[in-house]
Amino acid sequence: MADANLIKHFTDSEFSNQIKAGVTLVDFHADWCGPCRTLAPVLEQVAKDVSGKANVGKINIDEEQKTATQFQITSVPTMILFKDGKEVGRLVGLRTADDVKEFIQSAM
Repeated sequence: MADANLIKHFTDSEFSNQIKAGVTLVDFHADWCGPCRTLAPVLEQVAKDVSGKANVGKINIDEEQKTATQFQITSVPTMILFKDGKEVGRLVGLRTADDVKEFIQSAM
C-alpha cells in the first residue's frame, strides 16, 4: 500500500495554489460514494507510481462545495487533470490504475 501522504487533501481555500505548478490529478469524491471508496486504493497505487513526476490529490465535494461547483462536478468520482493550473482533461467513473497512469502521462 502506498504512503497515504502521497495523496494530498485539497480544500477550497488552497485549491488554486495546490494545482498551479506541474501535473496534478484531482479526485473529486464524496464519503457516501461507493465507487469513490473502490477507487481509493487505485489512486494510492497511482500516487506511488507517479511520485516525483506528478501530484495526486483528493477533494471532498460535500466539504468543499465551492471548488466542486466551479468545476461543474455532477458525478463522482470525477478526476480532473491539471497542468500548471489549467484543466487538460477529465475522467468520470471508476478506472484502472493503468488507465489513470496513462491519463496522467498524457499531460507530461
